[in-house]
Amino acid sequence: MKTEKLTTKNYIFIGSMLFGMFFGAGNLIFPIHLGQLASSNWFPSAIGLLITGTLLPLLAIIAISITKAGGIYDLAKPIGQKYATIFMILMCATLGPLFATPRTATTPFQIAFGQHLTASQTPIALFIYSLIFFGITWWFSRKPTGIIDSIGKLLNPAFLILLAIIFGFAFTLPMGHAASQATTSLYQHDAFLNGFLQGYNTMDALAGLLFGIAIVTIIKSLGVKRPGNIAKAAAKSSLISISLEALIYLILIWIGATSLQYFKLSADGGIAFSQIANHFMGLPGEIILGIMATLTCLTTAIGLSTSFAEALHTKFPKISYALWNGLTCGLSLMIANIGLDQIIAWSTPMLMFLYPLAITLIALSILSPLFKQARIVYIMTTIFTIIPAIIDGIASAPAIISGSAWAKAILNLDQAILPFAGYGMDWAIPALIGLILGLAIYGLQMLKQRKLVTQ
Repeated sequence: MKTEKLTTKNYIFIGSMLFGMFFGAGNLIFPIHLGQLASSNWFPSAIGLLITGTLLPLLAIIAISITKAGGIYDLAKPIGQKYATIFMILMCATLGPLFATPRTATTPFQIAFGQHLTASQTPIALFIYSLIFFGITWWFSRKPTGIIDSIGKLLNPAFLILLAIIFGFAFTLPMGHAASQATTSLYQHDAFLNGFLQGYNTMDALAGLLFGIAIVTIIKSLGVKRPGNIAKAAAKSSLISISLEALIYLILIWIGATSLQYFKLSADGGIAFSQIANHFMGLPGEIILGIMATLTCLTTAIGLSTSFAEALHTKFPKISYALWNGLTCGLSLMIANIGLDQIIAWSTPMLMFLYPLAITLIALSILSPLFKQARIVYIMTTIFTIIPAIIDGIASAPAIISGSAWAKAILNLDQAILPFAGYGMDWAIPALIGLILGLAIYGLQMLKQRKLVTQ
């Protein structure tokens, strides 16, 4: 029998490609902001973020490879076809025109211009910038070609080199000592959990469910066919991407914590990153950073728009790819103009709702060989997870929702009944109960079938 084994070169190729898929300029702003929030407690916060920002994406890819799923819809299908369709649409919308794609324009804008424009100048400047940005995105995503991939191969290394230069300055000329900085109230005692929840903002675990099928397809094309071997190959090759991402996240969080020696807590990581670049490299460095962030985010936007249009055109073929593509670019343009801070504020409740469902789906998919993908296990776990997930979404919504009388009544009841409700983790215990009940019912069903066979 032919040995299904990838070469070191294959692993490096897949790992570097995966890093390019996951890591963009947007991934820079949340670790820096987390560092400022956590300050002296930056390390436990970093561990929390690494779990949701690097480990979960790896597990998402392994889940796709184990189940042989063709994508998010197939992965969620054991729960029910309608649920799978709704879950897929919500995932595509979140990674598409609602949040992730608009963020590709607002993040580089904030890095390049955030601290140089007045409140009255920002709206018109953002509109002009985002109009040009999404005009270019629409043009190149009409008929996706290898040109953008080639540009990305040049831009990503250049961006990493610039990042390495900033890191070099940060180590040789540190701005301060993280341990001496004051910690914000949320991170004084619950730094790990808050770091874990901040990792939701990277959206990488959700993206892993979308990108997983591409990685599996590449591994198969290299001669690996068995599900177990595919999962091992995916895990090994992903370690390259994860190790590099984890290292960058750790350094960024540390830099964010040390930056408080010179700068006050910023509204978002985009402004903080711009300030840090200016501190070490002056205005020229800040300009170069802004240009590089724009170009790298542009390639990400084109990739997201293409993936969104292709996924929904495949599911709903009566609507053309061109229309889906125009829709995502148009909506992204509109939503981008509410600004980065507002996008983050409104994306948080959606992520607080989707992440528990994604985490349990990933876990169920990896464990599925143990219970032969029995639907009852999927269904029970999801039923027990979805209600707390909805409540977490309400709790993290802007005050217009979370501060309403009906929301306060729900949240008070939630905190009185469910453990960890105050931390946004009230779904964890119910999910475990649902899993245990599902496995118990599955076990009873198996016993009943065996008795019928022996009679």
